[in-house]
Amino acid sequence: MDFTPSEASADLAALTRRLLADKATYDPHGTGGFDAIAWAALGQAGVLDAALPSSLGGGGFGLPEQCAVLTEIGRAVAAVPYLPSITMAASALAEFGTPELVDRWVLPVLRGERVLAVALSGFTAADGRVSGTQTAVPFGAFAHGFLVATPGEVFLVDAAATGVSVRPQQTTDHADAGLLELSGVPGVPLGDIGEWLRLRGTAGVCAQQLGVVERALELTAAYAAERKQFDHVIGGFQAVRQRLADAYLDVEAVRLATLQAAWQLSSDVPAAAAVATAKFWAAEAGHRVAHTAVHVHGGVGIDVDHVVHRYFAAAKRLEFQLGGATQQLLALGDLLAGPA
Repeated sequence: MDFTPSEASADLAALTRRLLADKATYDPHGTGGFDAIAWAALGQAGVLDAALPSSLGGGGFGLPEQCAVLTEIGRAVAAVPYLPSITMAASALAEFGTPELVDRWVLPVLRGERVLAVALSGFTAADGRVSGTQTAVPFGAFAHGFLVATPGEVFLVDAAATGVSVRPQQTTDHADAGLLELSGVPGVPLGDIGEWLRLRGTAGVCAQQLGVVERALELTAAYAAERKQFDHVIGGFQAVRQRLADAYLDVEAVRLATLQAAWQLSSDVPAAAAVATAKFWAAEAGHRVAHTAVHVHGGVGIDVDHVVHRYFAAAKRLEFQLGGATQQLLALGDLLAGPA
């Protein structure tokens, strides 16, 4: 495949970077949550609908362009629900939902007015009614609706329906989450698309992790070029140079594996192995780059008020979202081994 980003990907990335630089906010001591101002700005600028089908009024692009947006969201550590709302939920409703569902649920999301969240485990269904619990659902506390996966079926559930309980939670980097509990809640069936959602969501996590570690490395390299010890910049020390070089290779591994996975998913070719490979690198390399950023920064690297802490904490959260490195490695081994 050609790893050169498309013109649409480059344009969307540049627009997203400018918008988030101007609109995104972050409070290291805050309650996390959801940056409604930045989310609305992305909607008004056409970023949210650009990588969706033209039948929705979008630009007709797809997952590779969505991954370009997610990379910029990772670079800014922006609290916007693009991954669950656009890459997963809106894309699924556009592909498998009815026009009525699109009008009610997708179009308000594209305007930046609503949020959709996704919960992929812990639920069962009987006679079209869904029950179960999942903790730490990303952006669950602010969601207006949920795509909930049960064995063999995915349902769309209204957050305002009777039997829905959502309790706000926070992850380690103050990102929003919610404890979702359903008790016999009526849902709209969308088909057996749980694996479709998981693969797209995992590729999106990898793209967001790419932005986090890419920016963390840039900040660390800049710091190493100006911080002095013994009258020499620390970037001149062999041990520091080696750490930065290894981190560069790790970032590029995440980039190439993520692009490969997104391309295969968008090309309708078998992509499970490519997605597992990308998530392995996003978890394993993300861990190493995050620790390199903290270690090279020295004492300030563990200061929660310092900018590098944002990237360390975000990288650790994304490392385990939708599966850690070991889980992906085992899945990859099973895929390569084939049927028993």
